[in-house]
Amino acid sequence: MFESLSDRLGSVFEKLRGKGALEEKDVNEALREVRVALLEADVALPVAKDFIAKVKERAVGAEVLRSVTPGQQVVKIVHDALIDMLGGGDDAEGAALSFATTPPAVLMMVGLQGSGKTTSTAKIALRLTKRDKKKVLMASLDTRRPAAMEQLAILGEQAEVKTLPIIEGQSPADIANRAVEAGRLGGFDVVMLDTAGRLSIDEQLMAEIADVAAATNPIETLLVVDALTGQDAVETATRFKERVPVSGIVMTRIDGDARGGAALSMRAVTGAPIKFVGVGEKLDALDTFEPERMAGRILGMGDVVSLVEKASEEMDIAKAKKQAKKMAKGEFDMNDLADQFRQMRKMGGMGAILGMMPGMGKMKKMVDSAGGLDDREIVRQEAIISSMTKKERKNPKLMNASRKKRVAAGSGTTVQEINKLIKAHRQMADMMKKMGKGGMKGMAQQLAGMGGGGLGGMLGGAPDPAMLEAAGGGNKGKKGQGAEDVDFDAIEKALSGQAPMPPGMGLPGMGKKK
Repeated sequence: MFESLSDRLGSVFEKLRGKGALEEKDVNEALREVRVALLEADVALPVAKDFIAKVKERAVGAEVLRSVTPGQQVVKIVHDALIDMLGGGDDAEGAALSFATTPPAVLMMVGLQGSGKTTSTAKIALRLTKRDKKKVLMASLDTRRPAAMEQLAILGEQAEVKTLPIIEGQSPADIANRAVEAGRLGGFDVVMLDTAGRLSIDEQLMAEIADVAAATNPIETLLVVDALTGQDAVETATRFKERVPVSGIVMTRIDGDARGGAALSMRAVTGAPIKFVGVGEKLDALDTFEPERMAGRILGMGDVVSLVEKASEEMDIAKAKKQAKKMAKGEFDMNDLADQFRQMRKMGGMGAILGMMPGMGKMKKMVDSAGGLDDREIVRQEAIISSMTKKERKNPKLMNASRKKRVAAGSGTTVQEINKLIKAHRQMADMMKKMGKGGMKGMAQQLAGMGGGGLGGMLGGAPDPAMLEAAGGGNKGKKGQGAEDVDFDAIEKALSGQAPMPPGMGLPGMGKKK
């Protein structure tokens, strides 16, 4: 959603960083481009003007222009202003939901029809159940839309969250009262009320929501808006907030290709914080909205905290430790590679992982241009490994020509693809062994000396000569050469998130596709 904005801002700041000294006209020119980028991203005009005014006030000061790294200083100022615009800063309300009341705490979901209220209700309920260990009851108050109550009941079964039994003929206020009473008697911590929507805001809808709010006294009223509607989402939020005490926004379909102006304008225009964002169709595809992290992603600084959180959720720690010991010894078989693929797929593929790592924006583009290790590509690699026998997975050296033909037929792939996978596995096993012996430097030496393959080898990629030249100091990618000239300290800082990756360096085999 923020890709085009991120690219535009990245090119602006690259020019600033390239200048040793900055004058006021340089800053003004850069801010003019930033303003255009914000407007093209569908940010509301008053919000964009206010943003530029704040940045300019701080960026043209003598302290910044005369500093050792003026370009970096301006980037930091923009980063801080972006956090404020998204709803961060010292005075920001927390994204966490409030449960400071006698159980059950009532959460009311409001919004227009088709914005994703029912699905978002189930997503939040699942999150509260799994992460916060809350006992949740969901109830549908939508008596108008056909099968709305049945939809919530089915989602409840999928998420393993209790739903209120359906009784025909009751009014929304009666259902809400029954839900709160059932929650109290059943010992539930949270009762979630999924209210009805309309195609547009009308008096009847507002009156119905007001009746439900008066009957249940919700501790949180969450407005669900569709990010794909752009500035209409901001307008909807403004009109709802005038009539209903909205405590937070849930923005759905933020994984789409709409421009990100609605998310950037929402807090500034409505005053209500964005609490959750829907990042996919699955029930677990819901993230809390963290302004600091989102600003970091937009400016290409990565989001290591989210990456670590995602990894800790998806990884089996005991299994990971066991694999790490094996890898250090160079015992990295096809079963281990299949496990790595499964973990990568759970975390959204390599593109998603690189997108959260500091200074890896260009590397992500290289992966995408090489075909990208997306879900489909990863599944193909898993299919190849699954078509091997237990002995072949344990010892890939057994794979002769006839065995490769059999595996190709069984997995719906070609012998060439199997050769690439085996070659990539062998190089990764060597890399793991080097890491076990020499830590980051061992790995960097392996990357620089690698002739081709790695994960990119599976995609038919070849190492980028520019990458190998940058890594090896002029050896132009000759196999096994140039490792002694690599700036290991720079790479180690980049891998730990302290600095951007040196130009041209990255994963093996992630060059352009042949």
